[in-house]
Amino acid sequence: MLAEELASYRGRDGLLVLGLARGGVPVAREIATALHAPLDVFLVRKLGVPHWPELAMGAVASNGSVVRNENVLSSLRISEAQVRAVIERETTELNRREQAYRGGRPVADPRGKTVILVDDGIATGASMMAAVGALQAAGPAAIVVAVPVGPPSACEQLAQEVDDVVCATMPPDFEAVGQVFVDFHQVSDDEVRELLAAPTSEG
Repeated sequence: MLAEELASYRGRDGLLVLGLARGGVPVAREIATALHAPLDVFLVRKLGVPHWPELAMGAVASNGSVVRNENVLSSLRISEAQVRAVIERETTELNRREQAYRGGRPVADPRGKTVILVDDGIATGASMMAAVGALQAAGPAAIVVAVPVGPPSACEQLAQEVDDVVCATMPPDFEAVGQVFVDFHQVSDDEVRELLAAPTSEG
């Protein structure tokens, strides 16, 4: 469904599809194949609140870009030392995954390209905002965010930051990303490696 909604990008010069690791990579693979575009992985980690890691207080991307949710930080009185400790831990994990997924292959350069940034869905939008911030610093020609599902508020917020947002479904009663998937298993490191290793139509 999502690839069909992105059909207008098929055949464009300088197209690059980036899947957010890990869940976004299988979705990005489908899109890259349908659009005949090269595929790479983009790494971003949620910064979980201490003792409540499911709640995001921000996110960090693999080039060091950090997005902070100041509302969460202030309302829960999270200290700078606590934030730094979580950033350090998640950066270590980002670096490990960079090595694990690419196996020494160079990172795709987004400079001057139309980048379609894909995830399996948006909940708070913190991870996607971190990814967008990191990509903007790399100088792409345009950034397109593409997700199967997200709440209308998060998709509208993202639309103010990027050139295009394609959200296949925006349930008014959004509860969680998994609600629109038949199969929402935890994607493994091995699956990501396999998806990246097999060529899409162009690479």
